[in-house]
Amino acid sequence: MHFRMKDMAVLMLALCCCLSGTQAQGNNDNQKTCCLSDTCSLAKELVSIGEKLGTMVEKQGTMGDNLRLMETRLQTSEKEVEELKRLTAGQPKVAFSATLRESGSGDTGPFKTPTPLQYKKVFSNTGNSYNPATGVFAATVKGMYYFRFTMMNNLNSTPNSVVCLTKNGQRLVSVWDTAGNDSHDSGSNAVVIPLEVGDQVYVELQANRLIFDDTMFYNTFSGFLLFTM
Repeated sequence: MHFRMKDMAVLMLALCCCLSGTQAQGNNDNQKTCCLSDTCSLAKELVSIGEKLGTMVEKQGTMGDNLRLMETRLQTSEKEVEELKRLTAGQPKVAFSATLRESGSGDTGPFKTPTPLQYKKVFSNTGNSYNPATGVFAATVKGMYYFRFTMMNNLNSTPNSVVCLTKNGQRLVSVWDTAGNDSHDSGSNAVVIPLEVGDQVYVELQANRLIFDDTMFYNTFSGFLLFTM
């Protein structure tokens, strides 16, 4: 488009010059000079207009290129959002939270051997990976998990409570209170650990120890999947 406009302006310039030359043959010198001057001025204006039109066409072309580039980027962003939605929708959801007693109050323990605590009152169990009958969380998805547990000590004058978060029989972290003149102490601990499918995690009350709970629900066990691996 730009070259057509410019070529047209040059053609008109040549045509005007030819006309001015023909017209100058039948007139005197003053008329010839005046006509030639007017014709050339008009031709220059036409050339200038043509150049300006060409510049405008170039700018429109650049704007069009930029617009197409923006459209491409927008389409790419939309595809990335759709892919993210697809991945998020496909992520497994695993989370649970439970407390020790469903009702009443009293001690749990002591037992002669280390024993998994059965957190019977379940607040949530998305994915059904936690079993309140055994107190064991069994991973159904390979990934990185977060676990947290709390403990309330017994009512004896000498505290006697030790609980451990355990993975496949291996003790990971603990909370304990076995010394002092006070009672009704509590504590908590947490871990972030990788699990394979079938790995088991539970809170274990150690041998000859006990904990106390009532309807205020001091002893809890919670966990959730952070991300798959």
